[in-house]
Amino acid sequence: MTASAPRSILPPLSVAEQEHSRRLAELMQQELVAAGGWLPFERFMELALYAPGLGYYSAGSAKLGAGGDFVTAPEVSDLFSRCIARQCAEVLAHAGGEILELGAGTGRMAGAVLTELAAQNLLPERYAILEVSADLAERQRERLMRLPGALRERLVWLERLPQRPLHGVMLANEVADALPFRRFRFGAGGVAELGVVLDASSGPSAARTTVPISFTEAEAAADASLTRACDEILMSLPEPLPAGYTSEVCVRVAPWIASLGACLARGLLLLCDYGLPRRHYYHQQRGSGTLRCHYKQLAHDDPYINLGVQDITAWVDFTRAADAALAAGLEVKGFATQAAFLLGCRIEQLVAQAGEGIERARLAGEARRLIMPGEMGEAFKMMALTRGLDIPLAGFALQDLRHLL
Repeated sequence: MTASAPRSILPPLSVAEQEHSRRLAELMQQELVAAGGWLPFERFMELALYAPGLGYYSAGSAKLGAGGDFVTAPEVSDLFSRCIARQCAEVLAHAGGEILELGAGTGRMAGAVLTELAAQNLLPERYAILEVSADLAERQRERLMRLPGALRERLVWLERLPQRPLHGVMLANEVADALPFRRFRFGAGGVAELGVVLDASSGPSAARTTVPISFTEAEAAADASLTRACDEILMSLPEPLPAGYTSEVCVRVAPWIASLGACLARGLLLLCDYGLPRRHYYHQQRGSGTLRCHYKQLAHDDPYINLGVQDITAWVDFTRAADAALAAGLEVKGFATQAAFLLGCRIEQLVAQAGEGIERARLAGEARRLIMPGEMGEAFKMMALTRGLDIPLAGFALQDLRHLL
């Protein structure tokens, strides 16, 4: 992950972005006032990312790639997607079926996966994309309609999870980190929930004045569900967390994985995200949590600015994901770093196939960025969740970190 940038060096918002942010702030203010002056951070994040027409993922803006706010592995290199395709090919060769990609970004991974599978003569029955952002879905269509007809005809876009359980592969690349999460702080009196209030310069009438609406952090007593989640965290740690320790917990992971598991009749659910096993995630030295915001290729930790035009994320607690999978009747078939997964899928072979010269040098540089510990190789993890799939998975042949979960 990129280290947090000081707020002072973030580029200023354009006039259009300022207006967009102001409109979202007004919506947030209305809901906050209606709720009595305090909103859980989870709800604030949900509005910031998904408010219809105004949230970061619901409005039109360039989010991914060099011209956007952050870069994902499929945007770094098609080598990543081709390795994903190799893992999909193992499953399709054994069980047949289709592929469902959750949150397909620019569509680049879908195109590369289909192209690689076509070269192996292992195309899925269909390649479905479930995308919550209408803007991104349109950009995906624009890109993927350039594929050859035999690949285009496999594509379909969905508005919700399919009612008929599928056979095949479900792909979730950097999806779990965008699920709204709750924030908490341990104190002498127990756990408190962190939420959002209007700061001193804002008030119910601020939207009708020249004073910008702004928000700040405030504590409230934790309810039973958050207290229970924090107790589960503490019970799994080797020692208690100190007073003042602040972090986050995504309680939505369990119902999300349960819903995906209900859609998987037989096959593989492949998760890729930055995150850690619980004992490493909630380490005493990580006392301010993992919340990060991304704007114009810079990472920072202030979610209360750039409303609707910056991403808000946190690392994934993969222990919580594994527990949710087991509760949903899935098997945790593998857990490894992105580097180990890509090496298991023979990324070096893909580089070597380029021959010699400039193209091979370019691919070698991209591969290093994907697998080196200081880049994406260690921070990102891959998790294989399966149902009715008793075959070895190449991506998890070189490393097994399940004991850390």
